[in-house]
Amino acid sequence: MEKATAKKTTKVDNKSKIITGYINYVLEHGHEPVSVFKFAKDLKMKEEEFYNYFTSFESIKSAVWAYLFEVTVSGIESQDVYREYSAREKLLSFLFTWIEELKKNRSYLLSIYGNKKDLKNILPTEVKEFKSKFKDFANEIILEGKETEEIASRPIISDRYDDALWLQAWFVFQFWLNDTSPAFEKTDAAIEKSVNLAFDLMGKSALDTFIDFAKFLYQNK
Repeated sequence: MEKATAKKTTKVDNKSKIITGYINYVLEHGHEPVSVFKFAKDLKMKEEEFYNYFTSFESIKSAVWAYLFEVTVSGIESQDVYREYSAREKLLSFLFTWIEELKKNRSYLLSIYGNKKDLKNILPTEVKEFKSKFKDFANEIILEGKETEEIASRPIISDRYDDALWLQAWFVFQFWLNDTSPAFEKTDAAIEKSVNLAFDLMGKSALDTFIDFAKFLYQNK
């Protein structure tokens, strides 16, 4: 008796389908879809099915940012040498790798953010999840830096180091959006100079040494 051959069914990843469809729509039209209904219809999907994965176009954009973060971290942590990096080198590695991922999506990102003049003052809602993930990552680097004394512990100020590194990352993104230099070489220079400045400021300075000495004299007078 012959065995019946089961037909193979291909499971469609609707979440990825929606994200890819959204990005392609923006690239082809230069703006977001008019409505979820029309967008879902173009994807041959019911509107209520769309809502099983996303609640709005903003949530799709948030997923894109989350993907950019995850693929960046995955890329740097897959390198054996990354574990041996200093805190400064780890942040440099993240930002350089992140920019490489941004390059793959530059046309999309320019369509969404290229003409926004308020990026310096108002953080788009869809970037907030990326910001949270980045600050968690930054705090890990800061903790390592403190343990190796690459980063100085200072009252009150130390608690804001993650905010400072986030502002630096957001500055790099805005700089890259407007960079017209070949191979974005000016962005590479901006990353290196800004990270070096940040770690010079977070590191133990002559002022810290003076304060330590002053405390010593006061405690031993």
